[in-house]
Amino acid sequence: MNKKTELRANLNKRFEQADREEINYRFKLTLFFSIVNFLLMGVALLIVGGVIITLLQTGIISFDEPSSSRGLLIIMLINAGASLCVGTCMAFFFGKVPVKPISTVIEGMNKLADGKYDTRIDLGDGQITGGVSDSFNKMAEELQNTELLRSDFINNFSHEFKTPIVSILGFAKLIKKGNLTDQQKLEYLDIIEEESERLSRMATNVLDMTRIENQTILTDITWFNLSEQIRSAVILLEKKWTAKDINMMLDFDEHMIEGNVELLRHVWINLIDNAVKFSPASGRIHIAITEEPAGGTVVVTVRNQGPEIPEAERDRIFSKFYQSDRSHATEGNGIGLAIVKRVVQLHYGLVWAESTGGHTTFTIKLPVCLF
Repeated sequence: MNKKTELRANLNKRFEQADREEINYRFKLTLFFSIVNFLLMGVALLIVGGVIITLLQTGIISFDEPSSSRGLLIIMLINAGASLCVGTCMAFFFGKVPVKPISTVIEGMNKLADGKYDTRIDLGDGQITGGVSDSFNKMAEELQNTELLRSDFINNFSHEFKTPIVSILGFAKLIKKGNLTDQQKLEYLDIIEEESERLSRMATNVLDMTRIENQTILTDITWFNLSEQIRSAVILLEKKWTAKDINMMLDFDEHMIEGNVELLRHVWINLIDNAVKFSPASGRIHIAITEEPAGGTVVVTVRNQGPEIPEAERDRIFSKFYQSDRSHATEGNGIGLAIVKRVVQLHYGLVWAESTGGHTTFTIKLPVCLF
C-alpha cells in the first residue's frame, strides 16, 4: 500500500503541473490585453494633459484662479473628458492591432461553420498568439477528420449492415419458395443464424461505443489483477485463434492495476480479437506486460504477424467506423479500436500502433494508480 500511495502522489503532481500550465497560459493572455488597454489610457492621459498644460502656459485658455480648488476641478474635468474622447479614438484606431488576431480567429471560425474544414490561421510565432494558432488549427483538423469519418461511416458502415440483411432476405426467400432438401434448408438456416448474430454484434458494438463515448467520469474503480484479466480474454477468444492454428505467446508475470474492470476488459478483447483477425494461419501473437516503477505505469503490448498498417493510417485506425481494409474482406465495423482508445483515455493512459517488418504492435500505457 505504501507503493500505491507513492504512485498516487506522483500522478497528482503531474496533474497539478498540467493545471498550473493551463492557468499560466490564461493569465498571460489576460495580462496581455490588460496591458494594451492600460497603455492606451496612459497615452491618452499624457497627450491630453500635455495639451492642457501647453494651452495654459501660452494663455490660449485661462482661469481666474487656476490654482484654486475650483480651477483645479475644472482642469481635472476637462482632462478626464478629453482623455475619454481621445482614449476612445485611440482604442478604435490603434486597438485594431491587438484585436486583429481575434478578428482572424472569428473569421476562421465562421469559415468552419460554413463547412470549410481546410481553414487554417497563422497569428505569428508569439508565445500567446502561436498557442492560439496551434489550438485553432488542431480544432480545424479534428473537424476535417470528423467529416472524413462521417463519409467513411456512410460508405463502410452502411455496407456492413447491408450485406447480412441482403443475405438473410435472400435465403429466407429461397426457403419460402420450397423445393429444397432438408440439408439445404439447414444450410440456409445456419447462414441466416450466422448473419443475424453478425448484425447483433454490430448493434451491440455501436451501443457500447455510444455508452463509453458519453462517459466522462470513470466509476467503479477497483484494484485487480491485470494479468489474470488478459488471460481470461485470451481464453474467451480461444475458439477463434485455435481455428487459425495461431500460437499465443503470453510473456508476463502478475501485475496489479487500478481501474474499471468491465471497461478494460473491452480493451483486451478488442485488441486480441483484432490481432487474431489479421494474423495469417499458423501465425504467432505475442502479448507482454512490463511495469515502469519510476513512472508508476504499466505497459501492455499485443503483437501479431500480418499485413502492415500504412503510416498515414495509423492514427485514423482509432477513429469510429474507420477500416483500413477497404475491400471489406475481413469482418469488422471499425468500432473496436475506437472503444479501446476511449477507455484508455478515461484511464489517463496512452495507446498507439506500430507496424513494420510484417508485424503490427499495439501498445497501451496505463497508470498503475489513478488517484
